[in-house]
Amino acid sequence: MNTNEQKVQVLNKLVTLYGYQDWWEDDNRLSDWISMILIQRTTERNANQALANLKPFLDLDSLMDMDIIKLEELIYPAGFYKQKSIYVKALIEWFVGHGASFEKFRLYSTEDLRKELLGIKGVGEETADAMLLYIFERNVFIADLYARRLFTRLGFGEYNSYEQMREEFMPITENISHKLCKEWHSVIDVHGKHFGKDKEMDESWLLES
Repeated sequence: MNTNEQKVQVLNKLVTLYGYQDWWEDDNRLSDWISMILIQRTTERNANQALANLKPFLDLDSLMDMDIIKLEELIYPAGFYKQKSIYVKALIEWFVGHGASFEKFRLYSTEDLRKELLGIKGVGEETADAMLLYIFERNVFIADLYARRLFTRLGFGEYNSYEQMREEFMPITENISHKLCKEWHSVIDVHGKHFGKDKEMDESWLLES
């Protein structure tokens, strides 16, 4: 079994163990998209409270017209509300400036679209890849801290940077379904949280054929 096959095996075993998580499957893409800003540096509970406050205004016109002070008040539970209100505004303005159409972006290569997203204030590498995966339906590997720690523990290498791991793992996303690609990310994070509570957890079975 080659290294890429082992990586796929590990990820698929995690999906089998934890099942599909169905993250960011809201019919309103704006809701999911903005939640990716709100979740930064806070808990899921706090981000969800802020998102609930925003629910009556989750359309482009409302968000474009909303006063920044009102936006700050609504997203206060997510913390860093002054910064995040600027980031939400920047995201919406970017989208509107590009015609407010998801269809347009189908013409962009994944890497070109990633560069565009990274140019939005408040969007870093991990957030850009989450947007690519869940909003723009591109198969990408999110090399977050949970992923780097997992595959380091399993002996695949020392992943000292986000970009290093992302580059190595991107090839395994090319020939799988988009749904499975999304679930790989979610189960890595679910597993990472379980491991955080039980650092003696046996993970050797993930490498067994």
